[in-house]
Amino acid sequence: MTKVSVRFYGESEVRVLWDGENSKWWFSAVDVVGALNGEENHRKNRNYWKYLKGKLRREGNELVSGANQFRLVAPDGKRRLTDMLDDKGVLKLVTCFPNTKAMRFAAWFTGGEDSIDSRSKARAYAPYYEEEE
Repeated sequence: MTKVSVRFYGESEVRVLWDGENSKWWFSAVDVVGALNGEENHRKNRNYWKYLKGKLRREGNELVSGANQFRLVAPDGKRRLTDMLDDKGVLKLVTCFPNTKAMRFAAWFTGGEDSIDSRSKARAYAPYYEEEE
């Protein structure tokens, strides 16, 4: 059984898929790149991931071999194959970005008050908690 979800990192959406067969979450590599760069343009994020993936492959980095592809709904509304990383892969990807945004993302991803689940839940349920005037 697979289940698609969205996690929010600030204003960035990270598409997530639950793989019930392997009991594992998979995160869209393109969305993680966008969150790490603070870039909203999906095409730029996709191109950057493509460049980075090629560079890592040439270096023999095992991050690329750990990526799986799943079909997710793309911004254009079509279901397309998307590179997905598990939690270990996401943390390896974060190390490829030597900036403070990457460190904040890693802290959000691994836990704490602004963790991936607490912030996503707050954002997802926000419309239901608005006070009426």
